[in-house]
Formats: sequence, C-alpha cells, structure tokens
Amino acid sequence: MLIYKIFRADEWQAFQSNGRTDGAPVDLADGFIHFSTAEQVVETAAKHFAEATGLVLVAFEAEALGDALKWEPSRGGALFPHLYRALSLDEVVWDKSLPLGATGHIFPEGLL
Repeated sequence: MLIYKIFRADEWQAFQSNGRTDGAPVDLADGFIHFSTAEQVVETAAKHFAEATGLVLVAFEAEALGDALKWEPSRGGALFPHLYRALSLDEVVWDKSLPLGATGHIFPEGLL
C-alpha cells in the first residue's frame, strides 16, 4: 500500500540533496514523520497546506518502511501512518508536483 508525504519545495530539495530527512518542523516537534493514506491526503493538504504553493507529493511503500512505521489514531480517530525514524531517498516510490488550483490542490490523476 502506498502512503504519502507532502513536502514544501525547500524540504524536498533538502531531502534530495542530503539523501535522507527527519521530516518537516512539525515532524521533528512530534517525534515522528507524518504520512497520509490516499483517503486522507486531500484533507491533510487542505488542513495543513491550504494556501501553500510549490508542494511535492511523495509516495512510499508502507510495507517497505518496516517496524518503525506505526498506525496511530489522529483526526477523528482515524489511523494515520507515522514513521519513527529518518526517511531515505531510496525509499521514494515516486514524486509529483502538487499544484494549487482555484478550489484546492490538484492531485495526480488516479490517486483519489
């Protein structure tokens, strides 16, 4: 199953340059890297990145992240994937631009 992380442009560039990331400031503050499933990612974008431009949607294979990936309750009690370790660039399945349209972010065709 694919899970998704939304990166701001500077975070994505740093991840690509360093080959690893401990996540965004919110991830560092919470002690884990936040992910969303396909069913959750639109709400995540609307709630946490409402007017943000220059975003990148990055897909990861949940099973490949190992035992450090935990499914924990968050918004409304839904289980969200949280990673308790750094991410490596070689774990990226794909990345796509997440442009901001007139009514919100425009997700890649076939994702939703």
